[in-house]
Amino acid sequence: MTIEERFERIEHVTAGLAEAYRKDREENRQLWRDTNRQIERLAEESRAADKRLEDKIERLAEESRAADKRLEDKIERFAEEFRAADEQLQGRIESLVSAIGKLITK
Repeated sequence: MTIEERFERIEHVTAGLAEAYRKDREENRQLWRDTNRQIERLAEESRAADKRLEDKIERLAEESRAADKRLEDKIERFAEEFRAADEQLQGRIESLVSAIGKLITK
C-alpha cells in the first residue's frame, strides 16, 4: 500500500468518522429537543393537575364551611328548644313545689 493509498484510506475513515459524529450530534440534538418538549408537556400537565386539585380543595372547603354553618344553626335551634323546655320544666317544678307546700300547710 502506497503512502497516497494510506492517506486516501485515512481521509476516507476520517470522513466516515466525521459523518458519524455529525449524525450522532444531530440525533442527540433531536433527542434533547424531544426531551425538552416532553418535560414542558409534563410540567404543563402538572400545573393543570395542581389547578384542578386546588379547585377541588377550595370546593370541598366551601362545602365544609356550609356544612359547619348548617350544623351550627341546628345546634343553636336545639339549644333554644332545650332552654325553652328547661324553662317550662322549671315552671312546672316551681308550681309542684308550691302546691306541695300549700298541701303541707293545710
